Amino acid sequence: MPDLVGEALARLDRVEPVLCAFHTVFRSFAPVDPSLPLAGMPIAVKHGERRSHREALTALGCVPIGLTTTPDGSTPWQTWGRNSRGVTRNPWNLDRTPGGSSAGSAVAVAAGVVPLATGVDGAGSIRIPAAWCGVLGLKTTSAERAAVGVFTRDPDLLAIYLGTSEVSSPTAVWSSDLGFAEVDDEQIEIARRAAAPLRPRPVDLVLPDPADDWFAHRCGPNPVLDELFETTDLLLTPATPGPPHGHDGPGSRINTALTWAFNLSGHPAISIPAGFDSEGLPVGLQAVARHGREADLIAAARAVLASDRVF
Repeated sequence: MPDLVGEALARLDRVEPVLCAFHTVFRSFAPVDPSLPLAGMPIAVKHGERRSHREALTALGCVPIGLTTTPDGSTPWQTWGRNSRGVTRNPWNLDRTPGGSSAGSAVAVAAGVVPLATGVDGAGSIRIPAAWCGVLGLKTTSAERAAVGVFTRDPDLLAIYLGTSEVSSPTAVWSSDLGFAEVDDEQIEIARRAAAPLRPRPVDLVLPDPADDWFAHRCGPNPVLDELFETTDLLLTPATPGPPHGHDGPGSRINTALTWAFNLSGHPAISIPAGFDSEGLPVGLQAVARHGREADLIAAARAVLASDRVF
């Protein structure tokens, strides 16, 4: 067994009884070609996601050590961490949810069990837990509402995952609320401060609330966004309207308010750690790019994380 895998399993065994991040843990592994770019790197895989996504990572040399927890369907709110194994907890505050539905994957990276974990983002299901757990969470370009992606702390791993070596210097604009969302002032301020290295200009953006289109399963081009991306590379916003809720659920708050429009339009997006709120809970900065321009999201992550404004 590769040393990195053994270390990951040891870490998993220490934190799992408290965090409940894994649905299944693997203990035996096939040999890995040492010439592969991520040879021997332990990863976690979201329970129930597409096999093809997992296989793409194992083709890079990654070693899955387990399947991570997701909400089990007993709750209508996927940002709740309740599942068949118990309650998945936020490493920064055990009384708060890590978000979802890719809950366990975000926790596995945030707790230092693995450097990379997979997820599926159906309405913010990668970006929300990434924001609330203080890690990077990438949703890739997709023609469907649900898009695959990953969690990590390292932008360079995102580049290897995407198979790109491109270095870009994207332009950016800033919107606090997309013109319709109710966002806490603290989330806005922390995310705006983290965005400063990208020098975004404010934009008077008004998107229609995507709730009706979401529940009607209407996906496709968004004329407002198409026009916006004619003049900029990135749209920056807070990743979530508020902090992680408790384990009793979110109440009436729509935690997907700032994320699900980009599932309908198919744009790639990322949540980048932006700092901490007054309760010591992580806050995320969301960056959205043109279709197929994930390289600009990596550039944004590198710029923000290199700044002394974050963490």
